[in-house]
Amino acid sequence: MKITIKFTVATEEGLEALLKLTRAIAIEKFSKYLEPQLMEEYIQTNFNDKALVVELNSMSNQWLIAYVDNIPAGFVQITSKGVRPSSLERKRAIRIANFGVLKKYVDSGIEKVLLEKSLIVCKPYEAIWINEYIQNPLIGLFESRGFVRQKEIYELDELPLNSLYLIALKVS
Repeated sequence: MKITIKFTVATEEGLEALLKLTRAIAIEKFSKYLEPQLMEEYIQTNFNDKALVVELNSMSNQWLIAYVDNIPAGFVQITSKGVRPSSLERKRAIRIANFGVLKKYVDSGIEKVLLEKSLIVCKPYEAIWINEYIQNPLIGLFESRGFVRQKEIYELDELPLNSLYLIALKVS
């Protein structure tokens, strides 16, 4: 099994891979917590052709896709967008957002490779934050790489799910 991580831009190939991944991973992550209609609205609003092209072309974002034997298996958005934890107010910080791996690949190690590549991209920053829903099974992975779970409970972006911030300072 060959794992490859590639930066993605708004090409036909990149957009097609992201459209498939974002939809499938959102369903896997949230379907047991959200009503089907809300789930579909979330996907249609955030992961349609137009929205993804805008996000792919934004200077605030970098997108990585993880491939297993040339098959898209996961992705991450690295961005300066999002509500930043107040403890990072005066720090040069970046966010790892929308980190996801298809369930059938989770135990293949791809999530570790994708996180490691993300951390390399984030290296110039003083801090990295993640806002993730509390039930996400990948939280342990983030903590194993130096992210510290914050005590406060928040809401996950535009979804009615409890979330928490994980923060890493000077990740190596």
